[in-house]
Amino acid sequence: MSNITRRQFGKAAAAAAALSGVSLPQIAFGQTPASDLAYPTGFLWGCATAAYQIEGAVHADGRKPSIWDIFAHTPGKTYHGETGDVADDSYHLYKEDIALLHNLGAQTYRFSIAWPRIFPDGAGQPNPQGLDYYQRVVDELLAHNITPYVTLFHWDLPAALPGGWQSRDTAKAFADYAAYVTRHLSDRVHHFMTTNEIVCFTDLGYLTGRFAPGLKLPRAQANQVRHHGVLAHGLGVQAIRANARGPVQVGLAENPTDFVPVIETPEHIQASRRAMREGNAPFLTAIMEGRYIESYLEREGKNAPRVEPGDMKAIGSKLDFVGLNVYTPTYVRADSSPQGYAVVQPQASFPHMASDWIHVGPESIYWAVHNVCELWHPQAVYITENGCSADDVFRPDGRIEDTDRIMYLRNYLSQLHRATSEGYPVKGYFLWSLLDNFEWLDGYSKRFGIHYVDFKTEKRTPKLSAEWYREVIAHNAVV
Repeated sequence: MSNITRRQFGKAAAAAAALSGVSLPQIAFGQTPASDLAYPTGFLWGCATAAYQIEGAVHADGRKPSIWDIFAHTPGKTYHGETGDVADDSYHLYKEDIALLHNLGAQTYRFSIAWPRIFPDGAGQPNPQGLDYYQRVVDELLAHNITPYVTLFHWDLPAALPGGWQSRDTAKAFADYAAYVTRHLSDRVHHFMTTNEIVCFTDLGYLTGRFAPGLKLPRAQANQVRHHGVLAHGLGVQAIRANARGPVQVGLAENPTDFVPVIETPEHIQASRRAMREGNAPFLTAIMEGRYIESYLEREGKNAPRVEPGDMKAIGSKLDFVGLNVYTPTYVRADSSPQGYAVVQPQASFPHMASDWIHVGPESIYWAVHNVCELWHPQAVYITENGCSADDVFRPDGRIEDTDRIMYLRNYLSQLHRATSEGYPVKGYFLWSLLDNFEWLDGYSKRFGIHYVDFKTEKRTPKLSAEWYREVIAHNAVV
C-alpha cells in the first residue's frame, strides 16, 4: 500500500469507525513500517567514485599521464575542453570526503586506484608515493569503520604503455599491477574489483572513438581489444588470489546491457534472458562462462578475436561476486527471429534524467539481478553503481532540493528490494556518486553527486538526496 493509499484508507477507516462505534488500532499512516521495503539484515550501503573523476593532482607525487589526461586535453573531445586536472581535488581533500561518508552512515566505499600513480610508466618501477596515498585513504576509511572496496582499473590507463589495449602485453602489465597492489593493501582491504565497465574502455575507446584514446579501429582489431580487456580481468583475478595476504573476495564491476521484458509474461521474460546472454557475449557472458558462445563467434566470423591457450581459463576464473552498474533499461520483446527477441526502442517522450541517455526505468535494476542470477548463479551480487544526473541549483535559502534524483533513487531501490525479497543474493549497494565530479565527455556539465561541489572553491554541500540516503541507511529500508 502506498503512503497516499494509507492516508486515504486511514481517513475512510476512521469515518467508518465513528459511525459504527468500533475503535481501531492506532496506525501511523504515512510512516514506513519496519517490514515495508526493508532490506535484509547485514545489507551494505555505500557510495562509489573513480580516481580520474575526483582526485585531480595529476602531476603530484610521481604520477604520470593516463590516456584520459591526453584525451581530455585534446581540443573538441570534452565539454568546453574540461579535464580532470583538478576535479574535486580529492587527492588532497580525501579526509573531508571520508567525513561525508561517515556523516551518511555509509558502511562501505567503492573507490578506484589510479594505475599511473602506482606504476607511472604502466610497468617497471613502482612509485612508493602513489602507494602511500592509497595507504592513507584506506587507513582513514578504517578509522571511520568504513569498509574499502577497491577497483583496480577505472579507465585511467597509463599513457606510457605501448599500444594501450591493442597490445596483449597490457593485460599482463595489469596483472603485475594488480599483484603489487594486492601485496601491499590486502592486509586491510579484503574486497577487490579488477575492472570497471569493459565495454567502455574497449568499444568506446577503440571502436567508436568517443572515449580515450579516441580510436576507430576495424572490427577485427576492436574485437582483439575486447579480448585483451577480458583477459586483463582474468589475469587480474589470478594475480589477486596469488598475492593476497589474507582472505579476499574478488569480482568486477560491469555494466551489461540490461535487457528488460517489455511485458512480464513468460515469452518476454525468456526473451530478455536470452538477450542478456547474447547481447553481452564479448564481456560478462565470456567471463561467467569461460568461453565465447557460438553465436558471437559466428556473428563476428573472420573478425572474431584470436584466443591463445589458457586465455579462456583465465577469463573464466571463479569470482566471489559480480558487481552490476545499472542506470537504464533496454526493453525487449519476444519475436520469431532466429535470435528470438527484438529491442523495443523508446519513444521520444520517454522520460529521462538530465543526461538524455538515462531513461528512467526502475525495473531495470531488478531484471539485471534476476537475469544474471538465473543465467549464471553468482555467489553474491553488488550494485556497484546506480544513480543519475540532475540539474541541481541552490535555492535562496542555500538548499539543493534534488527531488528528481530522490524520485529516481527511491524507485530503483524499491525494485532492488523486489530482488532481495525474492531471495537473490544481493549483498550491497553503492550509490553513484558521493560527489559531483568530472563526468568524462560531459566535463563538469552533468552532476551525479549527492554532495554538490563548487569546482572553483571545492566546497562540498550536501543535497537533499544526501539527507534522504542517510535515512535509507539508518533504516536499512526504502524511505
